[in-house]
Amino acid sequence: MLDLLRLRLSQGMATVPFPVDESTLPDRFRGRPIVQCNGRASLDLGACLFAPEDARDTNECRASFTRDYRLASRTREGLVTSTGAIESPSPLDERMRALLGRSLRLRSVVAGSCNGCEAELTAANNVVFDMSRFGIQFVASPRHADGIVITGSVNLNMRDALERTYEAVPDPRIVIAVGACAASGGPFRGSPQAGTGVPSSIPVDLWIAGCPPHPLTILDGLLALLGRIEQGRRAEPALPPAATP
Repeated sequence: MLDLLRLRLSQGMATVPFPVDESTLPDRFRGRPIVQCNGRASLDLGACLFAPEDARDTNECRASFTRDYRLASRTREGLVTSTGAIESPSPLDERMRALLGRSLRLRSVVAGSCNGCEAELTAANNVVFDMSRFGIQFVASPRHADGIVITGSVNLNMRDALERTYEAVPDPRIVIAVGACAASGGPFRGSPQAGTGVPSSIPVDLWIAGCPPHPLTILDGLLALLGRIEQGRRAEPALPPAATP
């Protein structure tokens, strides 16, 4: 036990500060994409899978990934952009924030997922990102929760369970949709068994894009919803110069 304590002390502080400087993220990090299509096309961040193949130049459009991890919106329409610029999520109203205080208890509902989003939600609770330092924690029962976090495309077998869980959360409650599957069905969209995301019967307060979203993306969206970070338009940075043929 003493050896373990000595080892832990030698490791120092492992938790990253938040917000983080984007320049410290690795080069391979694929954050908010930007596009230039002369206004002829729109990019749906809620359906984007953030695959390397998604960032390529064509005769009509140029696309590139940035290292901007901020990918959340209060509305589904807010994730659709013609350039990549999106609005920071507006916070909950003062009454709701007063009810929540400095804490937020959430029940996770996995509604037909590949488990990628759940892995990132788990990572958001580890010592590196430490979501609990902001008073945000997951609970086992919806009756002890302030809201639910939905992941997955909401397939046929999970829709009833999701709606029952939503109804079990005491009112007022919040709903957070995490990942491309919850927003649009993700790569499973069109399958006869997979859904197209959170059904219209459940009002969503926060949409977090990504496939899966990074823990920093999740933290940014949640803290913006709680009014803990500044609002503002997330403008698109300049695209890198086009490659010379």
